[in-house]
Amino acid sequence: MTNMLKVFADRGGTFTDIVAVTDNQAIINRLSQHQERFLIVSLPNQQYLIVYKLLSENPEQYQDAVIQGIRDIIGLDRHQPIPPEAIEVVKMGTTVATNALLERHGDRVVLLITKGFKDALRIGYQNRPNIFARHIILPTMLYEQVIEVDERYDAKGNELTPVNIEQVRKNLQTAYNTGIRSCAIVFMHGDRYPNHEQQVAQIAQEIGLTQISVSHQVSPLMKLVSRGDTTVVDAYLTPILRRYVNQVASQLPGVRLMFMKSDGGLTDAQQFQGKDSILSGPAGGIVGAVQTSKRAGFDLVITFDMGGTSTDVAHFKGEYERQLESEIAGARMRVPVLAINTIAAGGGSILFFDGSSYRVGPESAGSNPGPACYRRGGPLAVTDANVMLGKIHPQYFPSVFGVDGNLPLDKDIVIHKFTQLAQDIKNATGNSRSPEQVAAGFIAIAVENMANAIKKISLQRGYDVTRYVLCCFGGAGGQVACLIADTLGMKKIFLHPYAGVLSAYGMGLADFRAIRESGVEQPLTQELVPQLQQLMQVLETQARQELPLPTDSAGKIEASNEEDVVRKLNLKYEGTNSILTINFASDVAVMRQEFEVEHKSRYGFIQIEKSLIVESTSVEVIQKMDTPEEPLITRSSSLNKPPASVETVQMFTADQWHDTPVYRREDLQPEDHINGPAIIVEKISTIVVEPEWKASLTERNHLVLQRVD
Repeated sequence: MTNMLKVFADRGGTFTDIVAVTDNQAIINRLSQHQERFLIVSLPNQQYLIVYKLLSENPEQYQDAVIQGIRDIIGLDRHQPIPPEAIEVVKMGTTVATNALLERHGDRVVLLITKGFKDALRIGYQNRPNIFARHIILPTMLYEQVIEVDERYDAKGNELTPVNIEQVRKNLQTAYNTGIRSCAIVFMHGDRYPNHEQQVAQIAQEIGLTQISVSHQVSPLMKLVSRGDTTVVDAYLTPILRRYVNQVASQLPGVRLMFMKSDGGLTDAQQFQGKDSILSGPAGGIVGAVQTSKRAGFDLVITFDMGGTSTDVAHFKGEYERQLESEIAGARMRVPVLAINTIAAGGGSILFFDGSSYRVGPESAGSNPGPACYRRGGPLAVTDANVMLGKIHPQYFPSVFGVDGNLPLDKDIVIHKFTQLAQDIKNATGNSRSPEQVAAGFIAIAVENMANAIKKISLQRGYDVTRYVLCCFGGAGGQVACLIADTLGMKKIFLHPYAGVLSAYGMGLADFRAIRESGVEQPLTQELVPQLQQLMQVLETQARQELPLPTDSAGKIEASNEEDVVRKLNLKYEGTNSILTINFASDVAVMRQEFEVEHKSRYGFIQIEKSLIVESTSVEVIQKMDTPEEPLITRSSSLNKPPASVETVQMFTADQWHDTPVYRREDLQPEDHINGPAIIVEKISTIVVEPEWKASLTERNHLVLQRVD
């Protein structure tokens, strides 16, 4: 077991983050000579944690960022094969499928659907998200052709029309001859009576289609449109995912490879499917934020991940919150995914004045050209506003800019552009403000946008956000965390030492999860309970088949024997469509009460006279994994010695300039307290402590910011 690497990776849009755990002293000694590239932390039991960041796309240098990162850590050249005995496990998240969906680069798909329903998925639910839009642009469909299949069951399961086998075979062969290799099979009532779907899948297999997504396996729930959409997404994305998984696996022969699913659980590479991959990247961040917050002793958490182009927020109250239905890039999905609210606001969001008001985003400057201070002629962005306000100082930011990639951020262009903008605003409105006041105004708008995203997942669902901790991570979060907490009335902010790479670290903290669902659509009565228990037993058996065996041939598997089984019901009032998920209990009264408490909290009322319908049930089997431990640090200087600042800079906040001390995070010791205004710089991010806030370092090296009233 010794001298092996455990690798946790998150492949994002701009950067790929890698966190590796090893006890191999030779690797550590070699990497220690490159402190500027690799962050090394010593853990308990002679183990070390390595943090490494590299560009996701760099085709001249390497084919795949994760594989290259592993080579760099082990110390291999480009063409040397990776020895299987060097790596114990690789756990990773990927945005390959998400990007394919956003850019519509999936595989060619043929849809087979009951005759007469050719356009059912195109028509959808006739939602009008923008009620006043006169020019309505429908999302492009993911399938290329539709084959109408002459078949039909009625809702009771009587066969009205048997499958016209010859016709299907002929039509499918025609589609196959045009080069289509992926199909989605969706029939009316196929979730309950799958016989016809199975017959057609058999034909598709005989013809030679390589990806066959069948609705009663992909999403065994009623509602033709969402079940159909989910099946099409699966057929569209799974082939791309398979190619990516195989490409990674071919470079790691004999190494255990696991992927993060949208629901926050890990799964084996071979069982990773298109429908489960949409939020694979962000899910790691939520798991990382929640698990590190729990270790720090916080149970009520709002996670806040601010990157370059977007910000993800989520709500945690004892268990992961999941959404049953989601719409991503115009595709409706009916699979459990973590409830993440994403808005287009990040460090790269562009600032502009439209003649009457300040605007922030949603367009982003990206990493090329990037914000104005990146020396590539980019527009003013949120990052520039923080440079203007003295919250980001070029000397504490990596010097990777300019033609040769060795210059610091350009502060002069930022001052020049804001001075110009302040003049333009004065000319247009007669409103005279200093450049720094203009910058502060833009930051206030960006903060309001992000605070609204948090309100949406907390206050609007009946949660009192002032009792929560804001767990802040991602590259840009620390610069605005205090302002966001102030806007929402939150009193505590938690910053983990690996906050900059928390998505990758989260892969290493996640458990192995398998979920199975089944539609029920019956009134909740005491008589139904035994049937539900029987159904859940079947689902649990199916879910367990996905779990890894305690040991494999080489005997190297790291799942501990701890297992959890979570049984849930999705309930709704009769005649409504608002589903709430509650825990299964053998007593109906208990379930009814839990439903009513949740309904009252979410919607503000309950309907006692209505009966409850069990829409569907789900069983989740969770296998606990060995996760990296975190080191405790001890104080080496005397208690009454205050932390030493590196220098004092000017920072503009609360409408005036302040003398602000700058501290390095690595210089701080447990039980150090710093009163705002102050700036704390790390290798991977900057943390601004606003006035009225106090920062403290704990023995676990966690930074906790508290509001001082």
